[in-house]
Amino acid sequence: MPILVEAGWGGLVQYPWTITWTDLSDRVDMIQGVTITRGASDELSETQPGSCSMTLDNQDGALTPGNPNSPFFPFVRRNAPIRVSQAVMPNRTGAGPWPVSQCGDSFDDNVVDPVLWPASYGGVTEVGGRARIPMEPGSSASYQSAREWVLAGSVIAVKFATLPEANGSSAAAARFMVNSTTSGTRVGFTYNAITGSLRCVSEVGFSDGAGVTLTYSSISHAWMRLRESAGTLYWETSNDGWYWIVRRTLATPAWVTSQQVVVDLPASRTGGTAGYAEWDLLGAVVRPRFWGVVNEWPVTWTGLQSSVSISATDLFKWLNKQPSMRSMLAEEILHTSVPSVTTTLSAYYPLTEAAGVTAAGDISAAGAGALAVAQTGSGGTVEFGTEGVPETGETAVTFTPVSGSAGQYLAADLGAAFQDTTTSSPARTVEFWIKTTQTSRAILGLSSANLDCQIAYTISATGTLQIETTDSGEALYVNDTARVINDGQWHHIFHNGAAPKRLWIDGVAAPFTLEPALPGLRTLHVGAHRGARLFSGQLAHVAVTHSTGDIAGAVAPDRWAAGTTGFAGEDADLRVVRLARYADISQAYAIGSTHDPIASQGPGGSNVVARLREVESTESGKLYADRDYYGIAYQSRDLRYNPSPDAEVFTIAYADLETGSVELADDDQKLCNEVEASRPGGATQRVQAAESVLAFGVYPESMNLLKTSDLSVLDAATWRVMRYANPGPELREVPIEAATMPIYIDILDADISSYFTVYDMPPQSPAAELRVTVEGYTETIKEGSHVIQFRTSESLRDSVWVLDDPAYSQLDYTTRLAY
Repeated sequence: MPILVEAGWGGLVQYPWTITWTDLSDRVDMIQGVTITRGASDELSETQPGSCSMTLDNQDGALTPGNPNSPFFPFVRRNAPIRVSQAVMPNRTGAGPWPVSQCGDSFDDNVVDPVLWPASYGGVTEVGGRARIPMEPGSSASYQSAREWVLAGSVIAVKFATLPEANGSSAAAARFMVNSTTSGTRVGFTYNAITGSLRCVSEVGFSDGAGVTLTYSSISHAWMRLRESAGTLYWETSNDGWYWIVRRTLATPAWVTSQQVVVDLPASRTGGTAGYAEWDLLGAVVRPRFWGVVNEWPVTWTGLQSSVSISATDLFKWLNKQPSMRSMLAEEILHTSVPSVTTTLSAYYPLTEAAGVTAAGDISAAGAGALAVAQTGSGGTVEFGTEGVPETGETAVTFTPVSGSAGQYLAADLGAAFQDTTTSSPARTVEFWIKTTQTSRAILGLSSANLDCQIAYTISATGTLQIETTDSGEALYVNDTARVINDGQWHHIFHNGAAPKRLWIDGVAAPFTLEPALPGLRTLHVGAHRGARLFSGQLAHVAVTHSTGDIAGAVAPDRWAAGTTGFAGEDADLRVVRLARYADISQAYAIGSTHDPIASQGPGGSNVVARLREVESTESGKLYADRDYYGIAYQSRDLRYNPSPDAEVFTIAYADLETGSVELADDDQKLCNEVEASRPGGATQRVQAAESVLAFGVYPESMNLLKTSDLSVLDAATWRVMRYANPGPELREVPIEAATMPIYIDILDADISSYFTVYDMPPQSPAAELRVTVEGYTETIKEGSHVIQFRTSESLRDSVWVLDDPAYSQLDYTTRLAY
């Protein structure tokens, strides 16, 4: 039952697919063990940040922060990525031949198993918990099993622990093979140390002209797996032994289904100097337990013995340290994301500064200079802190010139980096929000230092938007969009310079023709163009983005929705993904199918976690961090409706529990029989369960939900009261010593909202079996022990009425209507 603890030295959690993991498992103090806590205390509580703690051996000082002699220096530091998995080794049961999935070796006892590997040769050994195959010049060696396994309908995986080096050889290779009875007829993986390639082969006569060759990646190909299923043979690789990617498929060779096979780990080299290859965890079934970052590396000495007792936190640590959000419009600009297109925010001036300031700052972090107030002629004002774009809760800047040639505007030197970007990446997007009633004025303009290249956004004499350009001193070109924008309403302009050129006004494409590339732009004028045609009105959210392709169609409608509705009416699952993107989390997903529309969360102020929690509570859903990846999951409430026996993760007899703390609770902890609920801009409504109030008194609760209709609020309030007006007795803690159970892997698969049944309850129980839903758990993994204390709730509360269903249409039993 090996535990797998890996550190991602130097890796960044927001880019998990780039992390190379280092195995620290042999440093773990398994006497103290590893403790992991996950989930919530009950179904009415929010999930808490997951945590993990353990003690690691530091006798060599490798885990001392700041130690220049550490092989991991300088990456032993806070927020280092860490992941923990449980590797379950198979047991050989029954009579042979056995499925190859029962062929397993953790290589932890430093002895080559003579029963499992009777045909081994070449001086193979076990060193440091790994199978070591020496690679001497001109010779070969292998861990080789007896011919007693069957690949058909089975699977076998292994971790490639140490790659062999070329060491001056002209040929050096390590292989993971399954051999037929015919010499040279085999399937598997070949790593070529000379070319650094991994080849998926089905060889006949030691050759396969159709083999699939991959450039070996220590990240993507750390694990290898052969799998046969229903007449197809699969070659698969994995980063973690849990999530597999198919690299090759082939119609299953006839010998695979008719012969007993040999598991073979051969290695050889032709010349150069000696080396070795190492493999680990052959046949292991991996189950992730934790994925997060280390909070600290405290070094402790007991005499001269050194250790570090670390604590780690899952993705919610990253989320909780995010700053307060700006408006959703601002967050959309700051986190522009379009599939297959690289975007760079080169300058962004929200123009939301407080009243009284004389300059506006760039928040793109790209280094553009501040927009400072400039004067032409005399008089006029530039006033910050005035009315802003609807649904943002933010202010804007108002320009009030004396005339088109006298007044104030804003000007900035965007810097050399911006200038270089416009030269090397001319795919430029300019966007802004405008409110005016004027004509024949300039809104803003960009120009090169020598004025050879210029672009200005202006209002024509008839109130339409015009785009004026000149390139390399050539004649001025004016493009009139024929869209009136001087009607005193807020308008959003989104002009994408990438081919094909795009212009969008208020989220809708507008007619437009091509304009020149305009390299070398550096100066920005807002409220004028080069001090002329002074603008009168309001401006906000001026941004310049450079991209590798067209982003207008994917982005412009969202910008308009963000500024005018705050995405009101967007379904909950889409809102969760959007909010996660604001925290630079690309791996966010929803589970379930019931996702109601969510009201606007347009104004800023709270952080991403608070916004996500608003969605979670509004929808009676569950939000939590993945335990196998840098990502968050959101479960809709219908995921728990009417749990089917076929979907149970496992069943367990009461006698198999760790019975020291099993308790059947029946109290008023969750009782709720009156709810007063409201929504932003909507009615306040009250729902009451009269019979419950009569029996127990009033147990009130208030709910403020981000619903888009009063009916939805009423449904949510009714759902809460129907479920908790009279909660039944329930098991709230179910402790299991999982390691000793034949259903060990099934128990490890249980996660938040999984359910299982405890049967053969003691005679004092209200029922012979009780089905429970997992809300969270605390597990402690030690040598030979894996105790999981599940925190559970009664599954029956999630039963909903189904017409004519034999189980779920019973009067007074499952008459609860789904919400």
